[in-house]
Amino acid sequence: MTPAALRDLVVALPSPPAPVHGDAVGHAIDEAVAYLGSDAALETIVADPYWPKWDGPWWQALALWEVGEGSQIPGATMKALLERVDLLPLHEFPTALTSLPPHIDWYRDSMCHCGLGSLMQMAAATGLSVPAALPWTASWFPRYQMSDGGLTCDSDAYTVTDEVPSSMVATVPALEAMLAGNVATWTDEHRRFVDDAVAFLVGRRLVEGSSSKLNAEERAVAPSWLLPTFPRFYFYDVLRGLAALVRAITITRSPIPLVAIAPVVEHLVRRFPDGVVRVERRAFAKCTTRTRDAAGAWIAKQPARTFSLLEATSELGAPSRALTLQWTSTRAALAAAIDAGLVH
Repeated sequence: MTPAALRDLVVALPSPPAPVHGDAVGHAIDEAVAYLGSDAALETIVADPYWPKWDGPWWQALALWEVGEGSQIPGATMKALLERVDLLPLHEFPTALTSLPPHIDWYRDSMCHCGLGSLMQMAAATGLSVPAALPWTASWFPRYQMSDGGLTCDSDAYTVTDEVPSSMVATVPALEAMLAGNVATWTDEHRRFVDDAVAFLVGRRLVEGSSSKLNAEERAVAPSWLLPTFPRFYFYDVLRGLAALVRAITITRSPIPLVAIAPVVEHLVRRFPDGVVRVERRAFAKCTTRTRDAAGAWIAKQPARTFSLLEATSELGAPSRALTLQWTSTRAALAAAIDAGLVH
């Protein structure tokens, strides 16, 4: 296949009318907005900004942003989230668990890369800047980028010397956050981060899991990435990776090889010939969470709960407004990138 043939393929695909929220999703959006503006949500944030999954304020705000309603996240709630994150005992990612003081729980007392990337994007939807509110995050992504351009939220991975066990899940939200920010404020290290993260995605061809021993689990789940999931939270699928990669080359004007994207584009065209993307995976299912017991003590590996907006937008086989919009806009951007000679 040539770049021109790939362009013809995406341009020929139908562009469906802009989808709208159905009644169930609309009611669920209202419910999430009401909860986020409640005293109960603020009290939960005080206890912990991130946990529990999936029904805490963090996740309901992130789901609102994912469905395109991030501007409805109450500003006071997002401000409270940022202030609580600033109170985390660790303002760095713990790269060696053995070096932590005994009283530190790295799951609750520090920020991770995919978490920070998600926080930056939903905060921006409310007009807030994470680097401005949390200056200690300004160089976070470049600091923890691995030699292949990826990131990982596995603290043990940073002590490994014989392989590079980076992660798609940790890398893509960070790249998205950088691309959604003000390019004019990028430092040289931010630009290098983006360039190297693009090289990481190109090297993985958007579909390949880690070849490392430490991150063999990613290799096992990689086939599921071909199935779009929603809400994504920090989970990965090939449409998400393709959208990030196309946006990156559009911004940086750095060309990529055709082979890095053609198989994924062809797959998506075959999968959704009418241009409408359907939810084919519930990546969040069966995950556990940390939550508090009746006495207020934190306990791990408890069943994660859902909420109305999560349920309303994750029905298997149902058309997804957000995924369809992303596929439509990514196809248009890809065609423009090919015309500009950015795919060779």
